[in-house]
Amino acid sequence: MASILKSLRLLADPSRLRILLLLENEELSVAELQEILSMGQSRISTHLSQLKQAELVEDRRTGKNILYSLKPQPQSLLAVLRQGLLEIPEAVHDAAALQLILRKRQDRMRGYFDSLAGKFGRAYLPGRSWQGLAEMLLKLMPPMVIADLGAGEGTFSQLLAQRAQHVIAVDNSLKMVEFGAALAVEHGVTNLEYRLGDLEALPIESDSVDLAFLSQALHHAQHPQRAVAEAYRILKPGGRIAILDLRKHQFEEARELYADLWLGFAEVELESFLRAAGFREVRSAVVHRESESPHLETLLAVADKSQT
Repeated sequence: MASILKSLRLLADPSRLRILLLLENEELSVAELQEILSMGQSRISTHLSQLKQAELVEDRRTGKNILYSLKPQPQSLLAVLRQGLLEIPEAVHDAAALQLILRKRQDRMRGYFDSLAGKFGRAYLPGRSWQGLAEMLLKLMPPMVIADLGAGEGTFSQLLAQRAQHVIAVDNSLKMVEFGAALAVEHGVTNLEYRLGDLEALPIESDSVDLAFLSQALHHAQHPQRAVAEAYRILKPGGRIAILDLRKHQFEEARELYADLWLGFAEVELESFLRAAGFREVRSAVVHRESESPHLETLLAVADKSQT
């Protein structure tokens, strides 16, 4: 009886209950729990120690990592855990974050390309450059109607216009729109159109775009989730969104230096925006890490609008 009472006292803490709910389905390391729960390492380690002493969790070492899991428990205790799914609002977020962690584990190809990215450009090889690869990929891109949202002066828009059927560059700065439009005329780019507008109220017809692209623009939106929903609105059925933005960081100076409204986004947060808007086949990855302080990281997220 004493053991049951001790277990129930431990389960009364929402943080420990969240940990047990996660460990019921998957072995996780302290670092993975940190990422899912956004808690400090010492706090999580303390909770795990208490849960281990109560024989609610067990651990095993694999290489340099220690993985924790829920020990086999009576059905009555499991029922208490599952009731927590209904009573703890963070449980839905935790479940989504867990799926992201599991996908990262399985994505061996991502690790392979990360290793290549670390080596690319360190040694000189004639004819090899990121610019050359980018130009090649642009030439291979099928003709599409593309919306470059938060386009600024439209440097990327003009690159896309080399191959696109039509490019609509949207920005809320009149000077940026005027400058970009003049530059397009100067270069004879006829399939590139600049429009003045806000990310949360795009001056683009619904179901009219094949690809919506936001590059380092979402963290300037007052309501990022609304901006993503607007991108969904303008896409044709089967269209795709691509978002490049900063991973959540603590570089507060960015608010003053770059007029950033948001200090980036967590992967699970960005994916939740996309799913809430209605997107399917949501994928995200860290695609760049700055080598110098403040060591900002760039996230790429892509997703599809359903065909119907």
